Amino acid sequence: MSPEPLSRPRIVAAAIELIEREGADAVSMRRIAGELGVGVMSLYNHVPNKAALLDAVAETVLSEIEFADDPDAEWTERVRIQARAFRQIAHHYPRCTMVVVSRQLQSAAGLLPVERALATLRSAGFGGEEAVRILRTFIAYIVGSLLREVGVTPTFAPVHHSQAEIGKVDPVLFPETSSLAAELGACDHEAEFEFGLELLIRAIAVERGRHG
Repeated sequence: MSPEPLSRPRIVAAAIELIEREGADAVSMRRIAGELGVGVMSLYNHVPNKAALLDAVAETVLSEIEFADDPDAEWTERVRIQARAFRQIAHHYPRCTMVVVSRQLQSAAGLLPVERALATLRSAGFGGEEAVRILRTFIAYIVGSLLREVGVTPTFAPVHHSQAEIGKVDPVLFPETSSLAAELGACDHEAEFEFGLELLIRAIAVERGRHG
């Protein structure tokens, strides 16, 4: 059986796999060539440089977001569905998601999720500057939640702090932390995300009403 011919999708897939294993810092044209068992110069026939490769990784990840929101639904429900869709793909590609939020993408694949989110907010009556700020707020929330869930940021992350460990704190110096050891030592990531998402949507709805 002849080996699969080298192609841009194959190169990008190798980069995605490497990033998820070792992080974006591990990516180089030479390393990807080694992963694929080809000469490094052969990659340049398909991808001009590392920056273009990382852009392609981000675009590929974004292209897999499945939008299921109804254009005729209330804007709050559309925002919920879009946020959940981004979170779902971020869970599937947690390290590549960090690449996504660090790139300035100009392709259709890169701009479609942004366009969809902005269109939802604009149709809800938000001004252009407000819509951009709201979008950035949601992205920051989703990425922050992701970092906690995958254990990148240990602060308040139950995966790193058991109830027993938290219970060892001095109750005189830290009475609230001590009394809430059970709550701090347990976390339903799905419920936590939905709780924060609802808070954001309610706050934004209040802001909309204030200017409406």
